[in-house]
Amino acid sequence: MSVRELVVLGTASQVPTRHRNHNGYVLRWDGHGILFDPGEGTQRQMLRAGVAAHDLDRICVTHFHGDHSLGLAGVIQRINLDQVPHPVTAHYPASGQHFFERLRYATAYRETVRLTEAPVSADGPLAVTGDFTLEARRLSHPVESFGYRLTEPDGRRLLPEKLAAHGIKGPDVGRIQREGSLNGVGLDDVSEVRRGQRFAFVMDTRLCDGVHALADGADMLVIESTFLDEDVRLATDHGHLTAGQAAAVARDAGVRHLVLTHFSQRYSDPDAFERQARAAGFEGELSIAQDLMRVPVPKRT
Repeated sequence: MSVRELVVLGTASQVPTRHRNHNGYVLRWDGHGILFDPGEGTQRQMLRAGVAAHDLDRICVTHFHGDHSLGLAGVIQRINLDQVPHPVTAHYPASGQHFFERLRYATAYRETVRLTEAPVSADGPLAVTGDFTLEARRLSHPVESFGYRLTEPDGRRLLPEKLAAHGIKGPDVGRIQREGSLNGVGLDDVSEVRRGQRFAFVMDTRLCDGVHALADGADMLVIESTFLDEDVRLATDHGHLTAGQAAAVARDAGVRHLVLTHFSQRYSDPDAFERQARAAGFEGELSIAQDLMRVPVPKRT
């Protein structure tokens, strides 16, 4: 069965807390599983969330700060221990190649899985499959950082009233879908474009062009909101966003479901992030991420 959901493994910024693990997010996209930013403790959080190593076929690291990457060693070794039967591809900033290699070979283990290293050095597509295009955009952080965006190809939605008007029914419906035309009636005559779904993942960054490009028209935007608005100067100095800034990006981009995450330990009231996001004018679905929560990708419109 088709499943499209975000599984949140950890939501803390910089250090874990009693209630928040280091970062970690798994996007289930039909038969694909993409692990984003595996911080320390990700392997255990996967176990708690019911995510198996076999579920993963891609790993995407935004940047090489520890709260976003220290879990790589354990996850890579678990993939090999469990002898995942398919290749796994890892995307990460090319400037951090030495960090990736150190984490990949942090200790001795037996390699049983083909892990393809696919470092990112510029904006643009990283992978094109029949199900989606994965692309990266450069962000603004003290170390090189990239955000990721997954876009499903547009499809066609059949219109029952137009099918009926042309007398197309039963097996002929499948035939016109497969062949593109039937008895002089084209598929365009009985259908309309169904826009593909779009998912964006934005971690540590100041406001920049890359943030807006990734968020544009996203059905789901997962975005850091490390600080509250009253600490905007701290956010800018350290290369982060506030709740209001993240929500304003989502508002202007037409995002349908906004997921705020990556919270500083200095704040004890998670509801404050929601209040500031709403005050910024975002009116769509809103989730304040908590460890081990599952967030469905909005259904197609």
